[in-house]
Amino acid sequence: MKEKKFRHELKHYINTSDYLGLKQRLKVITTPDPHTGFEGKYKIRSLYFDNINDKALKEKIYGINNREKFRIRYYNDDFSYIKLEKKSKINGLCNKVSERLTKEECEKIINGDLAWMRECMHPLVVELYAKMKYQQLRPKTVVDYIREPFIYKMGNVRITLDSNIRTGIYSRDLFNVSLPTISVDRNKVIILEVKYDEYIPDIIRDIVQVNNRKCTAFSKYAACRIYG
Repeated sequence: MKEKKFRHELKHYINTSDYLGLKQRLKVITTPDPHTGFEGKYKIRSLYFDNINDKALKEKIYGINNREKFRIRYYNDDFSYIKLEKKSKINGLCNKVSERLTKEECEKIINGDLAWMRECMHPLVVELYAKMKYQQLRPKTVVDYIREPFIYKMGNVRITLDSNIRTGIYSRDLFNVSLPTISVDRNKVIILEVKYDEYIPDIIRDIVQVNNRKCTAFSKYAACRIYG
């Protein structure tokens, strides 16, 4: 299981004008993400888990201080690299742990074939198994979006610009690349996220203060659940 320490995470809504200016400034001082394509972007598809009582959704809406969510994620419609992730938030700090899964393993989880998970060598898979058994976690909804990432090495800063957030509504059809989806935002806002360790360098702090945009607690999963 790939584990990282807890990090700070800031989010802002920005508009198209903010985005264009911010993108140009970031290009000057940051390092390109090696996983992006020619346009500096990649597509993310995630399948989020929740239980019959919408535990993850309600904890987000109510601002519960100690919470977690599970998701399966892949990039650019490439099924050769798929991750199971657990994202935790405690006292405003975020932590993410992940394990690789195969497409076949993901399909078993989605279809409720769980017995193999109990004997899996990966602790995160065993933890998901336990919570699917005792908290009744189940795959809930597909979320798609486009991400533009930027890296600033001092402070281990990662800045991302997320757009075109879409939901598969009730669908759990994770591997259907033609899955019909709908936009969750008619105003076409972009989500600016800034993640860093102990400190954020002044140059990054200055750049991301876009027209005094306030921090938001935006959740792509919560936004997509409006439709299902």
